[in-house]
Parts: sequence; C-alpha cells; structure tokens
Amino acid sequence: MNRLKFTKMHGLGNDFMVIDGINQNFNPHEAPICAWSQRHTGIGFDQLLLIESAQTPKADFRYRIFNADGSEVEQCGNGARCFARFVYDKGLTKKHQIVVETAGGLIVPCLNNDGSVTVDMGIPLFASEQIPYAAIDAKDAERITHQLVVGVESVSVTCVNMGNPHAVMLVQDINQAPVHRLGALIETHAQFPQRVNVGFMQVLPPSHIYLRVFERGVGETQACGTGACAAVVAGISLGLLADDKPVKVDLPGGQLSISWQQRPDAHVMMTGPVQTVFDGEINY
Repeated sequence: MNRLKFTKMHGLGNDFMVIDGINQNFNPHEAPICAWSQRHTGIGFDQLLLIESAQTPKADFRYRIFNADGSEVEQCGNGARCFARFVYDKGLTKKHQIVVETAGGLIVPCLNNDGSVTVDMGIPLFASEQIPYAAIDAKDAERITHQLVVGVESVSVTCVNMGNPHAVMLVQDINQAPVHRLGALIETHAQFPQRVNVGFMQVLPPSHIYLRVFERGVGETQACGTGACAAVVAGISLGLLADDKPVKVDLPGGQLSISWQQRPDAHVMMTGPVQTVFDGEINY
C-alpha cells in the first residue's frame, strides 16, 4: 500500500482533490474516487483533478477531470484555475501563463497579480453534433435553443459546448428554480447522448446574471466555471446580455467574471479566485 499525496482546493466552493500524477504513481481507474468524494466518510469533493505530463508538444501539462461518481469528463473551469495555482505553487512550473491539454482541447490559464486566475476557455461551440444533442429534425438541428419534453412539461434550453456540454435554462427567480428536479431529468435526457450539465440562469441586463448549475455526474455545485461561460454565451447569443464588457456571474459560492464578444472566432475568458484548503496523504 502506498501513501498518496494530494491537495484539497476550491474555486468559489466548487471543491477538488488535486493529485500530482507526474511525481507519483497514480492510476485513476484503480482508485476509489467515489468513496473519496463522500463528504461524511471520505475527503469530500466535487471532482478529482489529475496533473500529468503533456502528450502534445504545444502543452505544458495534461489535465484530467473525474467527477464524484468516478466518470471522466472533458473540462472544468473552476478546476482549471485550481490546476494553474497548484502547478505554480508546487514548483512544477515557473510560468504565469500555462498551456494545458484537456480532453476538451487546449486551455490557457494565466495567474494574475491579485491572486485570481484568468482562463482562456476557447471558442464556444453551438452545432448539435458538437454538444452533442440529438435533434428531432433538420430545423431543430439548426437552432441553438431547443424544446425538450421533460416528463409532462416542455422546457426551453440553449445548448453550448465549452469543452463539455451545457444546456442553459432561463428562470425568473433563481431561488425558486427547480434545479434538483429538472436538473436530474435534463442531465440524463435521451437527446443528450453523453449527458449534459444544466444551468439555471436569471438575467439582470445588461451585464449581470444569477446562476445555479446541476453538474453532470455530481449534482448541484457551489460554482461551475464552464457553466458560467456557457450561460454568458447563451445570454449574449439570445440578445439578453451585452458583450461590450465583462458579465458578472453570481453563483452560490461567489462571483466570476466572464468576457465574450459575439464573433465566430472569439474566445471566452473567465476570471475568478482560487483557494488552497489543505495538503494531505491517504493510503492507496
């Protein structure tokens, strides 16, 4: 049995077990991730983040994300900020701007002087096959907003891929939003073959939103970076938000700042805080 070193971190309450897989041996497929994620009997976290050596020459590191249920996913915005702070604080790099390889493509986190981290989250994708979303017909496939039959009701969701799939739903009152009921039903809806993260967004025009996110394989979290990016992109695309200045995104865990201009080649920029909670070791 080996002792595995890890660090507990969070971004606005979205919390992570972060593991250096470069300087110690770790096989995520043999690890009891689900047991470790339990808050009463384990370490407690939303996702496990694994740092590995890059597999492409353009990247400084490879970054892998595992949900609390053990499933591997493509991207995590709050995790990306924690990743950048971890590799710098642990001496794995001296760079303030880092190119990171993920299953959802390359991202570029940048450490700011005030302690926050800005991440270039790339270009949002809207095509049904890019979400992926199983359209009911050709017209449905051309839209970014779709009608879903969920139980006995029909709901409207705007779909955006931010390295992982998101369905964003507009609500009038974020405190009354049916996050747990509809989130669970939409996450596993048959028209999302890889499941989907579900955002519930209340818009305060021109540049402020409230957001709650039901994350795929986790449930509702305190914050979701890719969810915040997807919600802002959806709001701007629908003409509900302005794109001439950063949008404030208030999540249960705190606030993120998201910038995106409505152009085909425009990248989404996310800025927010990072906090290290503790370092630990566990038998593995």
